[in-house]
Amino acid sequence: MNRLPRDRPARVADGGATTTSLTPPLVGDLHLVGHQLPVPLVTGEEVPYLNLDYAASTPPLVRVAEAVQAFLPWYSSVHRGAGHKSQVATAAYEGARERVHRFLGLRADDQVLFVRNTTDAINLLASALPDGCQVITFAVEHHANLLPWRRPGLSARHLPVPATPGDALEQLDSALRDRPAGPCLVAVTGASNVTGEIWPIGELAEVAHRHGARILLDAAQLAPHHPIDVAGLEVDFVAFSGHKIYAPFGAGVLAGRGDWLRAPVPYLRGGGAVEFVTLDTVLWSDLPDRQEAGSPNVVGAVALGAACEALSGYGMERLAAEEMALARYARERIGAVEDVELYRLWPETHPRLAIATFNVRGLWHSQLAAILSAEYGIGVRHGCFCAHPLILSLLHVGTTEAERIRTEISDGAKGRVPGAVRASMGLGTTRDDVDALAAALDSIVKWGPRWTYRLDAATGEYVPDPETRPMPALPIALAPVGARGGESS
Repeated sequence: MNRLPRDRPARVADGGATTTSLTPPLVGDLHLVGHQLPVPLVTGEEVPYLNLDYAASTPPLVRVAEAVQAFLPWYSSVHRGAGHKSQVATAAYEGARERVHRFLGLRADDQVLFVRNTTDAINLLASALPDGCQVITFAVEHHANLLPWRRPGLSARHLPVPATPGDALEQLDSALRDRPAGPCLVAVTGASNVTGEIWPIGELAEVAHRHGARILLDAAQLAPHHPIDVAGLEVDFVAFSGHKIYAPFGAGVLAGRGDWLRAPVPYLRGGGAVEFVTLDTVLWSDLPDRQEAGSPNVVGAVALGAACEALSGYGMERLAAEEMALARYARERIGAVEDVELYRLWPETHPRLAIATFNVRGLWHSQLAAILSAEYGIGVRHGCFCAHPLILSLLHVGTTEAERIRTEISDGAKGRVPGAVRASMGLGTTRDDVDALAAALDSIVKWGPRWTYRLDAATGEYVPDPETRPMPALPIALAPVGARGGESS
C-alpha cells in the first residue's frame, strides 16, 4: 500500500518541502468561504485544502454569504405579493437585476433575464431564435454552446479550431460571406475553459455585424476574471453563471437585446409569464416576466447581484491584471516539471485566464487527479471539461480513434476516455499555491504515488484502494460518491 519510503516529500500542514503558504484568503476585502478548509489524506495526515478548480465552480465570497444570510429572513414570493416581506423580496430581486446590468455594461434598453446557469441561458436563447436562423460556432466551445443549436429549425455550423486569433477572424469572415440569406447568430466563448485564452470579442463582433449577423458572448469563464463592457464591445447577447462568479446559489444570466427574446412562445410556459389566460388563449407578458415563468430563484439572484457588486468594487481591470500575471507564473512553473505536457491553443504570449491544462507522461488523467487529491489535498478537474471536440483536437485524436472510443463508451467501458488535468485559479490563489502544485507534480513524477489506486468500472475513474478518508459530519444526507456518470465543466 505505502510502497515508497515515508520520508519521501509530501505536502503536510506542519512543514516540509511543499507546504502551502497560509496567505490570508482575500484580494482586497474579498474573503472566500471555506478557504484552506482542513481535509484528510489517505495517508492519515490533514492539510488545508488547495482549491485549483475555480473554472468548474468558485467558492462563495464571504460578502455574498453575508448578503444571503441578511436577506433570508425577508425571503418571500416576488412581484405580486402585497405583504411587506414580499415587497422587500421583490425589491431585492429587481435590485440584483440592476446590479447585473451595471456589471455587464449593458445598453439602457437591454434585458437581464435570470436563469439557472449558462447552459440554461443559451438554451433559452436557442428557443427564441427565428426559425431558419444559422448559428456559427467554433470547435473549441463548451458543450453548452454547441448542443443547444442542434434544435429543429436552426442550422448549426462549426468552424475548425483556429490556429491564432487572426485565423479566428478570417474563418468567421469567410463563413459569413458564404452564408445563406436570413438571420444569423455567431456564438463564441469569451475565454476557453480548457486552455484559458481570451478571445478577441470586439473584433469578432465587428466581423459579425459587418455581415448582418448578431453575436452571443458565452462569458461563463470570462465574467469572474475580466471586465465585460457589452455596449463597448457591441455584443448582442451575453450569458454567464453565478456558480462561476463566487455566488454558487443556482442562478445565471442571459442579457442583451430584447427583440429575439420576445419570441412568440416563451422558453418556459407557466405562472408569472402571462397577463391573461383562458382555456383557449394566452396573453403573454413582456420581458423580463415573459421568459421567467414560475417562482424565480430569488436567493440565487440576490447572491449573484452581491457578487457583481463586490467584484466591481474591487475593480475588474485590476483583478484581470493580477490574475493574468498569475497565469503566466503558473504555466511557467507547471510547464517546467519533467514529463508534463501543457496544452494551449495560441502562443504563450497571448492573454489568458489563470488556467493550466496538462498531462503527465505515464499517468492517466483521472489517476493523476486522484493522487493529487488523496495524497496532497489538491483539488483539480480532469476529463474533457465539457469540450470534447477541443480535447480531441489538443490530444490529436483522429476520427477513427474517436469513433472507437465512442463505441467503447456505448458498450459501458468508460475507463479510457481521453482527457487531461486542469488547474484553474481565482481569488485567493497565490504563487505559493502554484508552487505547491508544481512540487507535488515533481514528486509524483520522481517517486510515483504512495498509495494504490483502482479503476472504478462504473464511473471510469481511479479511486484510492482502500479509501480511508472519512466524510465530514454534516446535518445533511451524503450519498455515496461516484454513483453518477458524466462530467462537469
